[in-house]
Amino acid sequence: KSVQAMLLLNGFALLLLLLALQPAHCMMYSEGVNHTEMTKNVTETLNRLLDDYDRNLRPDFGRGPIKIRINMNIRSMGPISERSMIYSFDCYFRQEWTDTRLTFPAHDNFTHLQLNEKMLREIWKPDTYIVNGMGSYLHNITSPNVLFRIKNTGEILYSMRLTIKATCPMDLLKFPMDNQTCPLEISSHGYTDDDVIFEWSLGDQSIQLNRDLLLSQFDLKKTFIKKADRRIGRRGRFSVLLCDFELHRHMGYFLIQLYFPCSLLVVLSWVGFWINREATSDRIELSTTTVLTMTFLGMDNRQDLPRVNYGTALDWYVGMCFALILATIIEFASVHYFTKVSSGECHLTLVEITGRGGDDSGDDDGEATPTATARADGGGGGGRFRYGQARPASSRRQPQSP
Repeated sequence: KSVQAMLLLNGFALLLLLLALQPAHCMMYSEGVNHTEMTKNVTETLNRLLDDYDRNLRPDFGRGPIKIRINMNIRSMGPISERSMIYSFDCYFRQEWTDTRLTFPAHDNFTHLQLNEKMLREIWKPDTYIVNGMGSYLHNITSPNVLFRIKNTGEILYSMRLTIKATCPMDLLKFPMDNQTCPLEISSHGYTDDDVIFEWSLGDQSIQLNRDLLLSQFDLKKTFIKKADRRIGRRGRFSVLLCDFELHRHMGYFLIQLYFPCSLLVVLSWVGFWINREATSDRIELSTTTVLTMTFLGMDNRQDLPRVNYGTALDWYVGMCFALILATIIEFASVHYFTKVSSGECHLTLVEITGRGGDDSGDDDGEATPTATARADGGGGGGRFRYGQARPASSRRQPQSP
């Protein structure tokens, strides 16, 4: 009986196992059938998609302009060069438009096709360009960074990863306490506003910034977007999208590298006021060192700036510091002149004595009093020198005419 009961239990367990595996097997088979059908439907759709399609004609040709909707996701920004007045940023540049010639029947398995970028060569796409661009490029590592998607309604999404370089006219009058506004202009190169109209696809949210966006010298405060029509040369009027980036400059670098050193040099030059006025060499050495250092700082400051025809706020500050340091030299020269020369203080001069060797007598008028004597060349028969007081020319005895 125990053996029969054991066999009965094993049979019941095997039956339960078969029942548990049967739904999974049926589901896998069903999924395989759906996948095959979806592949077949996609292949048939792609084969019929470009039948009688002319890529040289824009969508809705002869029925009004086509609307191109644009938005951007900015991943990083920089560098921003004051010398060349160019800024750059890395972004996902997305364009959307509708081409009714690319519609296809909707299927239960898919409603859009995500295709390779090679498909773009077979369809029409807008000739969008950056009006104030300066060498933008598409990322191609490890393959072209392009997303191309077509919906069954004919809506097309064309996304690219670009590094855009554009001009940024800067007013450096308040540098480095300035705020700059860098523009970005997007338009069509060949289609006027009668054929192509550009729009921001997400309104005020069309320019999206990465949360980790960080700039070394600036803070990106705001972005302003708008739409305009503009006449470009003789080609006609074009639809243009405008975006302005408002940048506020950081002051920390300039405080550490320029403002504090210049201020310390001015204070250092004031040390000469407490040095004895008789220590001429010490005061001249200190003043010369501070002037040369200040000159180096002023020249180094101009290396990264364009050669504008006006002075920046930093130039005026460096110039004032230089003037204060130069004033200490003028102060010392003035004090030295008025207290030593104009007050009639005497100074020692070296006077040559001619005559017989060993003669220590005075000069012809007998008024100069020798304070020290020295034999020339160490010999005893030549001319000798002595130190005496210099007298003003008016008090000297003039030789009488014979």
